[in-house]
Amino acid sequence: MTTRRHRPRLLDRRGFALIAVLLVLAMMGVLGAEFAYSMRLEATSVRTFKETLIAAHLAEAAIEQAIREIAGDVAFVATDDDGALTFYTRDRLALPRLPRTNVPLGVGHFSYRVTDEESRLNLNAATPDRVERLLQALGIDKIERDKINDSLQDWRDANEEHRLNGAESDDTYLQLTLPYRSKNAAFDSIGELRQVKGVTSAIFNGADGKPGLAAYVTVKSPGQVNLNTAPCVVLKALGFGDAECTAIDHARRDGPYLTVPGQFGGRGLGTTTRTFRIEAEGLVGGEVRARVTAIVQRRADAANDTVAVLEWSGVR
Repeated sequence: MTTRRHRPRLLDRRGFALIAVLLVLAMMGVLGAEFAYSMRLEATSVRTFKETLIAAHLAEAAIEQAIREIAGDVAFVATDDDGALTFYTRDRLALPRLPRTNVPLGVGHFSYRVTDEESRLNLNAATPDRVERLLQALGIDKIERDKINDSLQDWRDANEEHRLNGAESDDTYLQLTLPYRSKNAAFDSIGELRQVKGVTSAIFNGADGKPGLAAYVTVKSPGQVNLNTAPCVVLKALGFGDAECTAIDHARRDGPYLTVPGQFGGRGLGTTTRTFRIEAEGLVGGEVRARVTAIVQRRADAANDTVAVLEWSGVR
């Protein structure tokens, strides 16, 4: 009788023990799954960091290969129909072009694009009428053109007196959520344009597949525009009409101009360049993981054709 009386209690204890064991196993399963997830996440982070680092080195390798082209026996440059820059000797002979797209290196690839920085309009040297024509060629309406042009001049001048449609520190920039002052000095980089009143992201970067202001301006050139590489938008800023742009474009297909034709004189044009923009990408697994943009310049007084880096943006 005693054994029968204690049997239910024994069964109850066994039931509680079974539940406790199941709870412990469940907690261990959750902890194990969480640990495995954390390990996978950490492994993914490490892999991403590694691939980004490799891509950064690939992009830098692209910059070095571009400099190798620039430092060669180059006298003239011209833009081909495909938009790529071609280097020419003094005898107008095209130099062989190094591979620039999906170049294999190690575990990845690199690509780069070289453009003539002196094919662009120098913002620090451009007169208001040239800026006006440039903005008009980009299809910006009159109200926005006046705002940008006056604000750009206010950004460069040394005082805090704003023009009719312009902006200075107290009346505009210090009133923003993230306030800053007008520079009142020359531009150091075209990136500063994004701080100028009226210059939106669409105007700066472009929209609907069309290049924006950043593609046609510079602050690193000596000031002259290269007739052999200047796009029609920049030529229009210098006062050229559509017919003249077309004539120049056709003439350049036969090779670069050696000198500026007399009818184009007095407009701030040249036929050579020393300054270039290199836009490089590092790819790992077929995906772009790093981008670098460098503006470089050949030293005019260098006996061994050294190339100096004037500006660098991106990873380094």
